[in-house]
Amino acid sequence: MRRHGRVPKQIFVPARGQFDNIGDILLRRQLLDWLRGNGPLHVYLGQSPAGYAEGLRLRPEDVQYRSFKAWYLAALRSAVRGSASYVFKPGEIQLTMIGMKEHLSMLPVLALVRARGGVVARVGVGSRNFARVPRALIWPSIALSNLTLWRDSATAEYLGNGSVMPDLGFGEGGGGAAAQSDAGRNLLIVSMRADQPYPSTPWLAAVREIAARHGLHIRAVTQVLRDNDRTIRLAADLGGEAVGWDGTGHDGQEERLRQLYRRAVIAVSDRLHVLVGAVTEGAVPAALLVNPSDKIARHFAAAGIHDVSIATAGLSATELSGQLEHLIGRRESIQSQLLAARGDLRSANDRLDQVLSGVPAR
Repeated sequence: MRRHGRVPKQIFVPARGQFDNIGDILLRRQLLDWLRGNGPLHVYLGQSPAGYAEGLRLRPEDVQYRSFKAWYLAALRSAVRGSASYVFKPGEIQLTMIGMKEHLSMLPVLALVRARGGVVARVGVGSRNFARVPRALIWPSIALSNLTLWRDSATAEYLGNGSVMPDLGFGEGGGGAAAQSDAGRNLLIVSMRADQPYPSTPWLAAVREIAARHGLHIRAVTQVLRDNDRTIRLAADLGGEAVGWDGTGHDGQEERLRQLYRRAVIAVSDRLHVLVGAVTEGAVPAALLVNPSDKIARHFAAAGIHDVSIATAGLSATELSGQLEHLIGRRESIQSQLLAARGDLRSANDRLDQVLSGVPAR
C-alpha cells in the first residue's frame, strides 16, 4: 500500500523475545500489525520455537529470518539502496551491555537508514533500570530515531527525546464497555513470579477470603513457563485449580488464558502482562506485590489506570482483602479508562503511520 504517493520502504523489525513468555508475543504481534500497510516486513525471529512464531501470527508475505547475520546484511543492503526503514522491538530494555545489544549493534544500519531517507522508530519501549553510564551508550540510537514513544513516564524522563504511550498489550483483547458486566464471571485468577519470594500467609488468606466472599473459583495460571511450578503450588495452597503450560503451542496457551480472563472478576499477579492481558478481557487487575516494585504501577499509569499495585509487606489478611475489595469496586471505571487508553494507542499508531510515510513526527 502506498501512502502520500511514496513507495513504501522495506521495514526491518526484530520480533525475537523471551520464548517462554506469552507477554512478549502480545507486544510484538501488536506492533507488527501496526506496521502492515506501511511496507513489506522483514522480521528477525532468532532461533524461536515454532509456537512462538505462530503466536506472532505472521503472514505469508512477511519475510522471516532465523539468522541474525542474514537479517542484518539484508538491512544493510536495503539501507544502502535507500529502501529501508527500521523499527525497534517493543518491550523492556535492560540497560546493560547485553541488554543494549540491539541498540549498539544496529547503529551502522540506523545511520545508513537515516542518511538514505529512511525512518527509524522506537515504539512501546520501557527501561528496566536507570543507570547513568548505559544511558550515555544508548543515546546515539535514540538520537537517530524519527519517532520515540516510551511506554512509561519514568523511562521518558530518564532517556528523553520522546513522549509516552500506553503499553502495546492494552490494544488486544475484548475489554472496555462491553466487558463491564459481571455476567458469567465466576473466577479469580492468580499468577505469580517464580523469581520472587513465595506469598505470605496473610496474602494467601486474603485471596481465599475474596474468592469465598464473591463465590469465585480460583485458577492459578502460567503465562510465563518458568513460573509453572509456582502455579501448581499456588493452586494447592489456595484450594484452586492449576492451568499450567508445557512451553509449546503459544497461541493455544494464550487463547486458554484469555478464555479464563473473560470469566474472571479479578486477576492477582506480579507479572505486568498477566494483568494487562486480564484487564483487556474485562477482569480487575490487582498487583499484590510480595516485593516492592513500581514497574506495574508506572505502566498502568501510562494507560491512565492508577493505584492497582499493593505492597503487601506487613499488612494483615483483613487489610489486604479490603484493598482487593476496593479494586473490585472500581471495575467499571477501570474498563472505561481502558477504552481511553486504546484511543491513545490509535493516536500513536497514526503517528507511526505518518512518520513511516514521510510526514515529520509531531
